[in-house]
Order: sequence, then C-alpha cells, then structure tokens
Amino acid sequence: MGIELKNSKVLVTGGSGFLGSHVCDELERRGARQILKPRASQCDLTEAGATRELFERERPDLVVHLAASVGGIGANRLHPGKFFYDNMAMGLNVLEQARRVDTRKVVIAGTVCAYPKFAPVPFREDDLWSGYPEETNAPYGIAKKALLVMAQAYRQEYGSNFVMLFPVNLYGPRDNFDLESSHVIPAMIRKFVTAAENGDPTVILWGDGSPTREFLFATDAARGLVDAAERYDDPDPVNLGAGFEIAMSELARKIAEKVGYRGQIVWDVTRPNGQPRRMLDVTRAHERFGFSAKVAFDEGLAKTIAWYRDRRPNA
Repeated sequence: MGIELKNSKVLVTGGSGFLGSHVCDELERRGARQILKPRASQCDLTEAGATRELFERERPDLVVHLAASVGGIGANRLHPGKFFYDNMAMGLNVLEQARRVDTRKVVIAGTVCAYPKFAPVPFREDDLWSGYPEETNAPYGIAKKALLVMAQAYRQEYGSNFVMLFPVNLYGPRDNFDLESSHVIPAMIRKFVTAAENGDPTVILWGDGSPTREFLFATDAARGLVDAAERYDDPDPVNLGAGFEIAMSELARKIAEKVGYRGQIVWDVTRPNGQPRRMLDVTRAHERFGFSAKVAFDEGLAKTIAWYRDRRPNA
C-alpha cells in the first residue's frame, strides 16, 4: 500500500526542524504538492485536544512523525522527565488521531538511543528488546521505542499502516549548534571553529574519546524516510544508517583538521562517555526498500562545516 505522493496530503510533524526540513525538501522533489508542517506554536502535539483538532481539520493521507524533544548527553541529563513525557505524549496523540481519521499511512522516526546499552555491534532490529538503553538517554529512547509497540498493536487491532524506522545519529546543514542542547558533531564544529578563530591553545571535549558512533547525513535520512513512505508497509522496525563507526577521538581530529585548528584536544574524563559503541546493521533497509546511504562522511562533514560558517549568526 505504498503512497503516491503527488496526490496525497502529507503532514510532517516537526517539519520545520532539522530533519523535518530535509524531509519536506525530499517530498517536494518527489512531487508532493500538499505538505503541512505546523509549528509547535500553532499546534502543541503534547496536547490531545490540539492534536485531535489538527487531524480532524486536515485529514492527512500520510503522516511522517518527526516531532521530538531531543538533545545531546548534557540535555538528556538535564531533562529526562521532559524528554520522556514530550516524546511519549506526542507519539500517543499523533498515532491515535491518525487512526481516528483513517490516515492511510504513518511513518514514525525512532532513535538509535532505543537500543540496549550493550547490544551486539552492529545493532540489529531484533536486538531492540535485549536490554536497557544507555542510562543518560534511556527516557528518550524508551519513549520512542514504546511507539513501535503502539504501531504494531494498532496494526493488529485496527489494521493501521504504521511503520517505524530507527535512524542513527544525524548531522548536516540546518542542525542545532547550540552548545547547551546540540549533538556531538555540531558541538565539535562550533568549538573547533571558535577555537581556531580565537587562537585558543586547547579545546576541551567530554569523555575519554573512546566511544564510537555512526553518522547519517540528513539528506540521506530524509531519502530513507520517504522511500519507506512510498515502498515499505511491513510491521517490522527498520534501521536507517550508513554502516560505519568512528571513535570520538578520531572524529575530533578529523573536524579539527577540516576547520584548521592546530591546538591541543583535551578530554574531560569527569564527563560521561554515553553508550560505548553505536553502529547499525543496515541490511533490512536495503533489502526491504532499496535504501543505502550516498553521502560520504568526509563530504558530509565539509558541507556541514561550510553551512555553519556561512550562517553562524543564525545557527
């Protein structure tokens, strides 16, 4: 039951955000003519009444649910309750109202944070329930993972065509570069660019540099989500990733070199590392709907750095 985008009304929750803006671009490239992207100021999806009013008014054919309260390790430590409640409430409201108005399909973006802290690497979708997530982002990850249960339960009881994808860490132009709430790549880019311009002798980073991460360029993630909207209708969760991992120490060296920083990198071991390793098995996405990442990591980093330098006052 793939969706024909050209003749569909598409609601993208979080459509004005980082990933959402790229998803909307991809939808337009594929011919979507009616794309709704209400801002939180227009519709608070944590409120059941507001969400119900939105769905009854618009009655979308397709929903891509991306809206989230999210941040890096620091933000997760400061706001575990808010992150759990916001993400749980938004998901519950969106899926229930989509069911009520007979939305033909919902594509839900999960998170790599849903995986157990010590899941075998690479993470396979069947390992989602094999343990507890890494503690600092468990509230966020569990709230998102609960939506997989809801999607499968609604499919079983109501026949709802709800599908769920689990993207790995994303990066790219339009990301959040606020050091209080950003993820690791934009935070490093901002720190190293500032240090290079100021001639700072050291840059201090969290942890010991040993954890590994996998990163997917935002336009690739957007393409994968829209691929699923068009071609994937199964209940099984699907990873979205690039299929590689890089240590934080190597990532820091790479970004420092690209921005021209030649000072010393100091690791603050009193700060948390987060999950020891993260890399997804991306076989299922390729087999089920032909997705594979296209943007090489060095190319993606260069584009992200260039975007930040061009737009720093507004980043």
